[in-house]
Amino acid sequence: MTGREQEVLEAIERRRRRRPRLKDEVVTLAHGAGGKATRTLIEALFLEEFGNPRLAPLADAALFDVAGARFAFTTDSYVVKPLFFPGGDIGELAVNGTVNDLAVAGARPLFLTAGFIVEEGFPTADLRRVAASVGRAARAAGVEVVAGDTKVVERGKGDGVYINTSGIGVLEHEHDLSPASVRPGDKVLVSGTLGDHGIAVMVARGSLELEVDLDSDTAPLTELVHGLLSATPGVRCLRDLTRGGLATALNEIADAANVSIVIDEAALPIRPEVNGACEILGIDPLYVANEGKLVAIVAPEALAAAYSALGSSPLGIDTEIVGEVRADAEGMVFLDTAFGGRRVVDVLVGDPLPRIC
Repeated sequence: MTGREQEVLEAIERRRRRRPRLKDEVVTLAHGAGGKATRTLIEALFLEEFGNPRLAPLADAALFDVAGARFAFTTDSYVVKPLFFPGGDIGELAVNGTVNDLAVAGARPLFLTAGFIVEEGFPTADLRRVAASVGRAARAAGVEVVAGDTKVVERGKGDGVYINTSGIGVLEHEHDLSPASVRPGDKVLVSGTLGDHGIAVMVARGSLELEVDLDSDTAPLTELVHGLLSATPGVRCLRDLTRGGLATALNEIADAANVSIVIDEAALPIRPEVNGACEILGIDPLYVANEGKLVAIVAPEALAAAYSALGSSPLGIDTEIVGEVRADAEGMVFLDTAFGGRRVVDVLVGDPLPRIC
């Protein structure tokens, strides 16, 4: 690394370490994209007002003990447009998204709540279709929907239906899956092809004049994670690859663990259809969401067992080893390009694909 490159990296790191300040006077779609604007909104507004030690890590789920048992608790809201897309719909997405937040925390999901915000005039046939999808996805994931709520807003004040789901699960393993466990030398694995969900939704929206045979990958990750954690104690950290994609997940891990992460462009599993759509849209597939994939950071000695465990599951058949954790340039993520160069992979700025989850 040249002296000039070192200066640039140090300048980037200083800027990242600054206390976030919310300068925007109105909320924009970028504040819901899961990238830099979302992080600023959360840290400079929500954490300022009701932050606490359990919330401060901003993990996928909060962990707590009750009567000697360990639990995980999470919530998420779903505003995807269109409501029905190849490979899924908002109901299935609402179940799998919350189930996966619990799974990557190391928990086996048990119970969900479902809150529906429905726009006046929304067809009851479509609402029944969404509700049936929620029930079907819950049964497939092995969870029960045990409480719920319904609100109706005036015509034109919603967009069909929004769903909020909260979930609770029990931790059955002793793994500490926080970024604090990540160490230099650890390996980075992804459980399958990147960007499938985001591009499938964008194509279904009709904003792309493409004929692409691509389904969303929405799926419950519970059994995939259970198999991985049972195979080896060397799993350091897990993240599901939703808003902001792989790039944002790795940046969050690198920043929290005070390490850098280097990924290999040639090793990234990306479908040609996703690459082609991303080229047309002018976006990087590293930032496009999945709803049935995860990234796993594992100890070097656990690599073979982790790779085998993920690859033995139908949901992990395209698992690839894509990178490594390093000690230098704390908080940074780099991509070794197919042309032999190296570039910084920053957190997502703006919202190139709004309303995809």
